[in-house]
Amino acid sequence: MTDNATTWRVAAELESAVPLFPVADLSDPIAARGALADLAAAAPAPDTAGMEIEDRSVPARPDVPVRIYRPDRAHGVLVWLHGGGFVMGDLETEHPWAVRVAQGSGAVVISVGYRRAPEDPFPAALDDAYAVMAWAAEHAGELGAGSDRVAVGGHAAGAGIAAAVALRARDRQGPPIGFQLLNQPQLDDSQQTWSARNFIDTPFMTHDKVAASWRHYLDTAPASVYAAPSRADDLSGLPPAYVATAEFDPNRDEAIEYALNLLRAGVPVELHQWAGTFHGSQAVLSADVSRRQIAELGAVLRRGLDA
Repeated sequence: MTDNATTWRVAAELESAVPLFPVADLSDPIAARGALADLAAAAPAPDTAGMEIEDRSVPARPDVPVRIYRPDRAHGVLVWLHGGGFVMGDLETEHPWAVRVAQGSGAVVISVGYRRAPEDPFPAALDDAYAVMAWAAEHAGELGAGSDRVAVGGHAAGAGIAAAVALRARDRQGPPIGFQLLNQPQLDDSQQTWSARNFIDTPFMTHDKVAASWRHYLDTAPASVYAAPSRADDLSGLPPAYVATAEFDPNRDEAIEYALNLLRAGVPVELHQWAGTFHGSQAVLSADVSRRQIAELGAVLRRGLDA
């Protein structure tokens, strides 16, 4: 599994928070969901003053639950996909982060409650996300976005689904997507990168946890480019992208390689590798690096929507 002994040491301001993150185990999806929900509930609640928040369903087969965040003087739309290894996470666990992205960017954020594995393996989550993307592109004006420019983004597995939405939209000549916001994306089922092989005991996310998430997501289906975007040979014609990685994250190197492949295909990319961080550590709001990560997500989305 590993090439050699690997050591890691997170930034000093994050060290005390490491024990607060749940044990990295997806063998029991229900228990894992509960652990993530507990972690999210312990985070400070964001200030939603001046923001309109609405729960609704997007028509599809089946309908997709979404939560829409409309800040004052909103500009542009972001379809946002939560993390959780394709197994965990929902509209509630993602609420603090959707609020902060909306506040930081000024965009209307549509948080998607996509179906999760193992109950609903690939392509259920992608189908849900794509349906919301098409709906958002069609209804951007009436969402009060101030423009019809629409972006797609997400965190971790959600960022991988976001990348797949962009690929499917390109290949199907589907809804126009202006920008990709990919935070610590999970893109490669093969797990052959250096970080995937060597990070076996890093906080919250490990080699084994990533492997389990792919097993749940793929079930018996072969991995296609729409399940694992790193498998795509042709990345030309995709929207400009922002890719952020955490230093001590098994998914780190596949995200960096994906960003490089986008660049090689002529796609504008901004890549930021955050030193001393681990997967999901931006939840530690007491740390300056976490606050800078969250602020940057909003700032780059604003620039991407204005480009």
